[in-house]
Amino acid sequence: MQFGMPTLIENRTLADNAALCRQLGLGFIELNMNFPEYQVDRLEQTEALLRVAGEYGVYYTIHLDESLNIADFNQLVRQAYLETVRRCVAVAKQLICLRDRYGGGDRPLTLNMHMHHGIFITLPDRKVQMYDRDFDTYMESFAAFRSLCEAWIGDSDVRIAIENTDGFRDYEKRAIEYLLESPVFGLTWDIGHSKATGERDVPFIRAHEDRLIHFHIHDGSETPPRNHLALGDGGIELMDRLNLARDLGARCVLETKTIEALKRSVMWLRERLPEQ
Repeated sequence: MQFGMPTLIENRTLADNAALCRQLGLGFIELNMNFPEYQVDRLEQTEALLRVAGEYGVYYTIHLDESLNIADFNQLVRQAYLETVRRCVAVAKQLICLRDRYGGGDRPLTLNMHMHHGIFITLPDRKVQMYDRDFDTYMESFAAFRSLCEAWIGDSDVRIAIENTDGFRDYEKRAIEYLLESPVFGLTWDIGHSKATGERDVPFIRAHEDRLIHFHIHDGSETPPRNHLALGDGGIELMDRLNLARDLGARCVLETKTIEALKRSVMWLRERLPEQ
């Protein structure tokens, strides 16, 4: 199994993250585009990424900006997000060599993506999601997105993995199923988000288990809803999820938010998976 770490806010530089990654015996860092230092123009400075990776013997995956909204009704905004994805795919193609060099095996290099819920209108008796109301327009954007991603990725070993967050909406499930008809898309199972929302996404994820290529592994609880806990600090059946990831050959990010929680999670893993 391949385990990696997220970009941690306590580390101010890529080298800080890479040094910790190597110290803990992890294989890769998921570069988080919610951080200013990992915006696409910075990622395109691939010489710096390659240099740090070579110094510490790690490779990278990419977490796309959580605000990414490829179905935004504003065409100018939508085009900016699409251009972001296009340029990130180009970066990922240049980083595949690191995966090959530092033990990433034959697993595709992933761009992790959230589904943006869009806005809703509050009525006296209910909330109306605009993407649900204008579903045909919403799906037109996803049809264009799928076609563009297929062209951008081509035959390279890059995949875009859709992550669960606070519960997929019904219109999102239909869009995700449409994306999964294409080989360039897959799924990320964030097991902490899943737990914190009462496992509401589990039936959908399990129904598409064959498309799971990426996991975000952290502990969590349903009552109160919490996630991003160190492994062993919550109520998730962690070994069940880890065994599934192993069986699927999926890559796993130990997605805690602090250095201390990450270290404790690595210790927890070594006690239960000594071969790692």
